[in-house]
Amino acid sequence: MRNSGFWWVIVGIMIILDIYVYQAIKVVLPDHSPKLRLTIIVLYWLISVSVVAVLIMMPFINFDNWPRGVRTYLFAITVGLFFAKLIVSIFLALDDIRRGGMWVIGKLFSNPSVEISQASDGITRSAFLSWFGLAAGSTLFGTLLYGFSNKYKYHVNRIPLSFANLPSAFKGLKIVHISDIHSGSFMDKKAVLHGVEKIMKEKPDLILFTGDLVNDRATEMTDYMDVFSQLRAPMGVYSTLGNHDYGDYVRWESADAKHANLERLKAVHGELGWKLLMNEHVVFERGEEKIALIGIENWSAKGNFPKYGKMDKAHPGTETLPFKILMSHDPSHWEAEVIPQYKDVDLMLSGHTHGMQFGVDLPGFKWSPVQYMYRQWAGLYENEKQKLYVNRGYGFIGYPGRVGILPEITVITLG
Repeated sequence: MRNSGFWWVIVGIMIILDIYVYQAIKVVLPDHSPKLRLTIIVLYWLISVSVVAVLIMMPFINFDNWPRGVRTYLFAITVGLFFAKLIVSIFLALDDIRRGGMWVIGKLFSNPSVEISQASDGITRSAFLSWFGLAAGSTLFGTLLYGFSNKYKYHVNRIPLSFANLPSAFKGLKIVHISDIHSGSFMDKKAVLHGVEKIMKEKPDLILFTGDLVNDRATEMTDYMDVFSQLRAPMGVYSTLGNHDYGDYVRWESADAKHANLERLKAVHGELGWKLLMNEHVVFERGEEKIALIGIENWSAKGNFPKYGKMDKAHPGTETLPFKILMSHDPSHWEAEVIPQYKDVDLMLSGHTHGMQFGVDLPGFKWSPVQYMYRQWAGLYENEKQKLYVNRGYGFIGYPGRVGILPEITVITLG
């Protein structure tokens, strides 16, 4: 980023948005209160100039060495302001287009001998759109700020799932499914521990984690080993890797350093007491009845995410077993490979999307911008006898909050 012109394009866009939004603020500010008008203008430009100044300085300072909390919140507030001003600008642009169109029509079709009245008994369209745009932008920004308080509000979703081919010995099996811990984003160890305690209160038979233990580096888990090592279940804790676990989004000093990081992360799973499944399967037995758990590395149908997973290595040996659960981090894997080629996979568990940490999640209705990229992005999906469950994520990344889409602990009971 620091070696390209893209960063300066972002800075330029931010300055243009600042100037454009200021036009709306001037329209709505009260003329009868000069002190209030001046105060608002000073506050607006103080905040705007400060944000732009930080953006300009970033290429010249070692931003990565700043305290993690400062970096995280500064980034989130800057992005929030950007989108808030972008929304305001859309409404202003609509008004400019409207007024420009009326001017053209007036020039082409009006009678020069007839004076066009500019008087208005109420609020003008321009003032209305300015107010509306500012309200929409402020609401978005305020909502994003409020979302900071939701990032550790772990929500337990209890999902009963019935399968005709599930062996009777496994009916009532309780599985806790979690995903996307992203330990590198955490800033409150006590709050994270509270979520782990919630999991253990469920007394699950089996705990399954579907990837993204860290943001980039294995060392991010150092302070949280004693927290997540508390996850225990009679049938074990099993895990897979997600796209962030490979360190693909960090500039490493060498290929060997990147490889060493991945190997260290694999070891972390073992030190937690988890069994990491790397394109392999395990068989659970109760009496004479058996089911299979398959775990693969990250496999995505989206071009910008990796395909490390190998179902052709993990699946063989499970063909004769009557019931199979697949752990695969990216839900796009389901439609792209699992449904067409592995119809004997009964239940697939995924994460990855986080529900974008922003949206509406109500009984009977859910929406998030991420649905325009992922058809399956949160909750339960079915295709004939096969089912997919997409966990909304335990942690967070980028934006240090949640709006409408809370962090999730999924409790699945098989029947």
